[in-house]
Amino acid sequence: MNPADYRPKTSDIPRDPGVYRFRDEEDRIIYVGKAKSLRQRLVNYFQDPALLHPRTRQMVFTAARVEWVVVGNEIEALSLEYSWIKEFAPRFNVMYRDDKSYPYLAVTLTEEYPRVMVTRNAHKRGNKYYGPYTKVWAVRESLDQLLRVFPMRSCTKGVFNNAQRTGRPCLNGYIDRCAAPCVGRVSAAEHRHIAQALVSFMDGSGEELIAAKKAEMMEAAKAQEFERAARLRDDVAALTTVVEKNTVVLDMDTDADVFGLEFDELEASVQVFFVRGGRIRGQRGWVTETVADLEAPGLVSQMILQVYGQYASSRVGAKRSSAKSVDDVAHTSADAIPREIWVPALPDDAEALESWLGELRGGSVRIRVVQRGAKAQLAQTVHTNAVQALQRHKLHRAGDLTERSKALEELRMGLGLDRAPLRIECYDISHTQGTNQVGSMVVFEDGLAKKSDYRHFIVRGPDGNGVPDDTAAMDEVLRRRLTRLVQGHAADDASDDEPTSGPIDLATDAPRRFAYKPDLIVVDGGLPQVNAAQRVVEELGADVRIVGLAKRLEEVWIPGEEFPLIFPRTSPALHLLQYLRDESHRFAITFHRKRRAKAMTRSALDAIPGLGTAKQTALLKHFGSLAKIKEADLEALEEVSGIGPRLAQTIVEFLHRENE
Repeated sequence: MNPADYRPKTSDIPRDPGVYRFRDEEDRIIYVGKAKSLRQRLVNYFQDPALLHPRTRQMVFTAARVEWVVVGNEIEALSLEYSWIKEFAPRFNVMYRDDKSYPYLAVTLTEEYPRVMVTRNAHKRGNKYYGPYTKVWAVRESLDQLLRVFPMRSCTKGVFNNAQRTGRPCLNGYIDRCAAPCVGRVSAAEHRHIAQALVSFMDGSGEELIAAKKAEMMEAAKAQEFERAARLRDDVAALTTVVEKNTVVLDMDTDADVFGLEFDELEASVQVFFVRGGRIRGQRGWVTETVADLEAPGLVSQMILQVYGQYASSRVGAKRSSAKSVDDVAHTSADAIPREIWVPALPDDAEALESWLGELRGGSVRIRVVQRGAKAQLAQTVHTNAVQALQRHKLHRAGDLTERSKALEELRMGLGLDRAPLRIECYDISHTQGTNQVGSMVVFEDGLAKKSDYRHFIVRGPDGNGVPDDTAAMDEVLRRRLTRLVQGHAADDASDDEPTSGPIDLATDAPRRFAYKPDLIVVDGGLPQVNAAQRVVEELGADVRIVGLAKRLEEVWIPGEEFPLIFPRTSPALHLLQYLRDESHRFAITFHRKRRAKAMTRSALDAIPGLGTAKQTALLKHFGSLAKIKEADLEALEEVSGIGPRLAQTIVEFLHRENE
């Protein structure tokens, strides 16, 4: 197949780190790769085929589609890539296709003198294993760093017994990389304490121990114990390196399906990662239609029924079938129902679902929302994939010329327009309990967003203190926009606070984009908002069609009509209107948050006696934010132009009192 036939749009590919998979026409995975930036890597596969390596060229012409999964960082991408290469054995992956297992870092707590070592052997109950590591050198380097801080035994049984007989330790004992229990320098209990400390460090995030080492280092430096401080500095560096190289995802007894969900009024994007034996063993994702009025709990309930309902008619796969991956970890098959299901919101019928799943599985199943730690981080990664999948789906649909043409023609017929609405403007209002009221205008031309024509409005009201409700705010925004349109002003900015005076002089002024009349104006709301907007149009004689999109049932309201226009849920016209409304809402709320943050900063500084506008500006320019100003001491404040010792003292006292 020609790669150009399945090449994704460059703008659809995220810049995040992740793992990608090429599939052939029979849906087999033929290549797995990782990338620090998915976009930067994937576009290379779709360059001029003559520039590609012969094997790469063969791969892209064999493939029929490409898909990707976003992960949190490069280490997760590395681990997931090798896991999938081992699981699926893609024909075009030439590295790491041997039958060896992954190397693990093991601590043999079952022995009298625990040993830390690198192993590929099957895991024994009672010992601790960390990994898998994707490369042998990585685990050996981690071990070398750990022995600097946790000097425990790493030698074989033969070397240990020989040292006991001769009374001479091995090299590690002489260079302080081992506490040498073989020659009695420490007792068995003391040596086990060192091993337990290493296990505690590897089981946790390591932040507490690193912070403690740093504190000790600072104390040693203050006491001028520079050699000890240098050793502690090296310990901190070693521990930090190990934390960065540790590729553990979750505990090895973790079997769970991790769901991510992103949805709007029309569609929902679902992603699921299959975690078995603490590792990601597979992934699925799809976009489907949603049901009206369903919130997250209801959608999660339907999602669980859809995914696991296949097991109700056939018990195949529902039982706790066992699998064993190349990393030597026995785990529940990715095709079977796991012990736990992690969801973004707990369904209302969670108990009934757990009982139903338990019967299918032949064992207990728990549905839960994870909230902290590595599990929550993984759940967030799955959600990020769901968000991006929905965005790609909408962008692909919006970028389809046939789809856009259908949408515009449906709008023309449904609204009884003389021609398809080639220029559509959509307006929205955003505020916080009536404060910092703003409006937004987004523009679509030929069914595509024209972001250069987007504009913000600051809603001021007759006295400059805002307006009482959203209807009045929409009235002001539309009145300002349509006044400029009717009077023919050359308004570069449709949201100017004061209208420009005088009509356009066609002899001296080029036509401006905001002099063009929209074919359709969409407002967010039902019949009351639409009728209010229509009154503005009639008063100004603007001759522009107005419709409203009510969010609850996605109804299209037309001024003067008793009943709304209902488009089918699969209608391209409804998808376009929804995209307009959502884009307008996003644009409005972004501007509102910016103004609110600025207002909060100004209000805090305005209350400080003697701090005028010029000095406030100087402070914000110097420190960058109100939070940094609050953290500044007297000396730092006095460095700002215009801030003397007395005013600096006033600022510190006032902001500290405010914090208290």
